Amino acid sequence: MASDRTPSRPSSRPRLRVLGTSVTLIEPLRRRAEKDLGIDLEFIALDGVSAQRRAALQPSSYDVWDQWFHNLDIVWSSGALQPIRVSRLEHWSQLVREDLAIAARAQYGSPGDTPRESLYVQADLRLGATPTERVSVVPTVYNVDSFGYVPSALPPELAGATESWGWILDDRLRGKVALIADPTIGFADAAMAANALGLTRFNDVGRLSIDEIDELMRLLIRKKRAGHFAGLWHTAEEARVLMADGRVAIESMWSPTVSELRAGGFKLSYAHPSEGYRAWHGCLGLSSHLHGQTLDVAYEFLNWWLSGWAGALMARQGYYISLRGLAQPHLSGAEWAYWYLGQQASEDLLGPDGRVAVSAGSVRDGGAYWQRMSHVGVWNTTMPEHNYLVRRWAQFLAA
Repeated sequence: MASDRTPSRPSSRPRLRVLGTSVTLIEPLRRRAEKDLGIDLEFIALDGVSAQRRAALQPSSYDVWDQWFHNLDIVWSSGALQPIRVSRLEHWSQLVREDLAIAARAQYGSPGDTPRESLYVQADLRLGATPTERVSVVPTVYNVDSFGYVPSALPPELAGATESWGWILDDRLRGKVALIADPTIGFADAAMAANALGLTRFNDVGRLSIDEIDELMRLLIRKKRAGHFAGLWHTAEEARVLMADGRVAIESMWSPTVSELRAGGFKLSYAHPSEGYRAWHGCLGLSSHLHGQTLDVAYEFLNWWLSGWAGALMARQGYYISLRGLAQPHLSGAEWAYWYLGQQASEDLLGPDGRVAVSAGSVRDGGAYWQRMSHVGVWNTTMPEHNYLVRRWAQFLAA
């Protein structure tokens, strides 16, 4: 019997594959980009370690890489990315002026990698801070991270005390702590905590020696075997579940998880640690295999990302965007006042998923944009001894 269904035809729309993490690869962004650009967009969202590995080893499996500057050294050195021509970026000069991490050279003295140091492609294809006509990636979202905690679960001695990274390793919270399992990020959180408690003394938390790595790993393995950690999470969703289920009272945490938990009515605080935040900067790169029409579409996607709407969406989950001036018109006055100016929310504010993420009367943890970005303790970084760190971290995870 003949079918009366019209045979499907292959789409004639350009298709773009974006590899990254759930930090930015969210459904509202994908739908809007498809609509605005007239393309089919596939998001390949993995955990941070898996995304970096695939980006470096399988460049033909994606078109655009969406991750973080501290992953760039490894992905770039593998030959997986091609230089991006500044002349094809519509708002480049404005971005360099506006982006704190790029324009100000992270002048607040924070150790570790800062984005500017690996931004520009030099004549020998090495990356550096000297401006050229080609860049390794396009800077996009950035933020400062710390840890979330349930105030009612703190021991009496810590209730109302100055927030400190040291709480992560404080024996009084044994069995109620979770760390991110990513070696680069989790190690930095642990190093800040150990330093804060005086358990270690590092000259530069972003540049640890082998001996310093060993010292910290011995401490973490000892803590883990004593039952200090209730969990080690790989994705923001895992972090949300750990706290929502009551398994942890304090953990490494990212802004979208804070927003999701609060949208569900969960009461938690997001720390403004006295030692400073851990900062990071997101970026978009172009796969080495791109050419022709797909390369043109990828450049259109880069320019769209910075044109305003995406930056406003990212603000609603707590992130800043390299081009704040273009994002501001896409935010209401109440949203801008809360997310960027640190003012009290004059009304309920919605998150990217359309649920209330901020209740009227709330004030953003850490305050205004300049207050938060000028209080950085360390930048996410790939240390010179990164390979050794990863091997030792694997031993910690297996302990």
